Amino acid sequence: MPQKPLTYADAGVSIDAGNALVKTIGPLARSTARPGADAELGGFGGFFDLKAAGYSDPLLVAANDGVGTKLKLAIEAGRHDGVGIDLVAMCANDLIVQGAEPLFFLDYYATGKLDGDVAAEVVASIAKGCRQAGCALIGGETAEMPGMYANGDYDLAGFCVGAVERESVLTGSEIEAGDVLLGLASSGIHSNGFSLVRRIIAERGWDLGERYPWADGRTLSEVLLEPTRIYVRSLLPLVQEGRIKGLAHITGGGLLENVPRVLPPDRHAFVDSGAWQLPAIFELLREGGALEPQEMLRTFNCGIGMVVVVGSGQAEDVTRALETAGETVFRIGQIEEGPRGCTVNGPNDSWTATHNA
Repeated sequence: MPQKPLTYADAGVSIDAGNALVKTIGPLARSTARPGADAELGGFGGFFDLKAAGYSDPLLVAANDGVGTKLKLAIEAGRHDGVGIDLVAMCANDLIVQGAEPLFFLDYYATGKLDGDVAAEVVASIAKGCRQAGCALIGGETAEMPGMYANGDYDLAGFCVGAVERESVLTGSEIEAGDVLLGLASSGIHSNGFSLVRRIIAERGWDLGERYPWADGRTLSEVLLEPTRIYVRSLLPLVQEGRIKGLAHITGGGLLENVPRVLPPDRHAFVDSGAWQLPAIFELLREGGALEPQEMLRTFNCGIGMVVVVGSGQAEDVTRALETAGETVFRIGQIEEGPRGCTVNGPNDSWTATHNA
């Protein structure tokens, strides 16, 4: 018998579904347009006009990241409306700490079989994150790869490019003893430590649908999936005005390992853990996993998503400006002379990490 002609669809890939998704997300991308980019999709690449964005002698800064195993919880809970914000946040927050304004974003969405509704929900949340960060969604890739992913699974990666005028790059070189550390509250766990979170949930048999009074009646999954806070719009004006000496995005490695990354070789950060209250979700995880304080401080943000280094004379004004912009700000410590590192002081002990790079 003659062999039946095969199609790409027979192999599990639907070109029509992909084309339909592109049509769906076109308006979402256009909603992120900004000076320098019209955010139109459909070409083989996306353009950005730095001159139209107002730059004269810019350096480009690039970052890429993913959402990690937080995606597993989102898939299990059937909640995809926040993971795109996480994706943008993990990249855009890494740019602002260099002093760079996020300009444009591209995403990579990979799955075994394309579910148009889920993909559209994810991309809608990416567009929402781009609007929060002030960057344009100018392109991306949707990859349908049968056999690579379990049924219903997908993965995300994001790529963001920003710019900063050459003389305005944040290097941390001006940080000196006596400078103040301000901590900006996180919105929750953000997007780090979820492999440990999932291990604790599995071992304790927690119900993701359980509601907690301390969470205003939200379910555990809703609390865990709270999107990462994007700090760009709050920080960018202060960075451009030269009022900030250094920024540390508190991601994997926590306070102990991220703060030293922005310090000069002869400066040490001292953080007082009593300067803010550990949010309830972190208390739940600490108790559920019997986690030691140092493990908490190296794995989670513990309620501080960004650390701002300012001169002591600027601390009050910068705090007021950030609070006006909607941030919750804590004065969490200071800079002293010493080997580059960070020490977190608790009520009964202290924990130190040094940075030798």
